[in-house]
Amino acid sequence: MSTHTITTPVRPADAAERTSLVKLCLGRGVLALVWAAVFAGAHEDVDAVAVTLLVVYPLIDAVSSLIDHRALPGGPERGITAFNGVLSTLAAIAVGIAGAGGVAPVLHVFGAWAVVSGAAQVVVGLRRRGPELGKQWPMLIAGGLSFVVGIFYNIQAAGADPSLDVLSVYATGGGVFFIAQALLLSWKARRSGTAAA
Repeated sequence: MSTHTITTPVRPADAAERTSLVKLCLGRGVLALVWAAVFAGAHEDVDAVAVTLLVVYPLIDAVSSLIDHRALPGGPERGITAFNGVLSTLAAIAVGIAGAGGVAPVLHVFGAWAVVSGAAQVVVGLRRRGPELGKQWPMLIAGGLSFVVGIFYNIQAAGADPSLDVLSVYATGGGVFFIAQALLLSWKARRSGTAAA
């Protein structure tokens, strides 16, 4: 008698999407952690270096969204991913302009971007939940926190002593959640392969 477990075959499109998503999440997470480390030591003044780094961060997200959009076979989340790419590009331009005004305008722009992109990330995570891509908990939590933190940034920007220190923490948290998502997807792929053996 065969002891092999009967499983639903993994469709090539699903497997390809999962592989692409693992690489994307891992790369996105590592870049976020590197950015956080560099920015932590370079934002004492909102000078050319700090503004350049501030522009780079949403551009990383924009490029990631483009890669994700091209890898998706279809579905409603493809449009949301495209929207997020455009949003992040606009955020990069806006934060570059805001940098000339100092800390408070930068926090306002980052906060607004964090709110909208966080909401979009939650929607994409909900639509991707399933047997092949898992429950997407890291992405759902990261998107929800981004939404909440974005509101906090705007409140802080309107206060007496706004600080850009929070952005390194934001990027670090995002990086950790992206890497966690990549690890969960990889674990799920290995588990599925073992079950099918």
